[in-house]
Amino acid sequence: MSANLNDSAAELAAFEQLNPGAPVSTGAAGEVNLDVILDVPVTLSMEVGRTRIPIRNLLQLNQGSVVELERAAGEPLDVFVNGTLVAHGEVVVVNDKFGIRLTDVVSPAERIRKLK
Repeated sequence: MSANLNDSAAELAAFEQLNPGAPVSTGAAGEVNLDVILDVPVTLSMEVGRTRIPIRNLLQLNQGSVVELERAAGEPLDVFVNGTLVAHGEVVVVNDKFGIRLTDVVSPAERIRKLK
């Protein structure tokens, strides 16, 4: 089995876990046809860091307040698709807009393992 087909099978398994009962078709040779899901919108989000604070401190925040995050400066950002970690990256600026350059992509097998 080729690596491409392994990746497709892993993606299909992940899709089926996240969307039980959704129609996904296979070809005559048992190959996965991902065309049925290619236009499904997903939410892509980047996380700089997190912290936990009491509501008392949250209510005291105002303009100019600084909230310390658990992540050190210079560490890669986490990239999530529908809440699932899929990659790490760094912030870039392209045409005066922020973007992210992916530095490490989580393998489909690893993503599926984390779903369980």
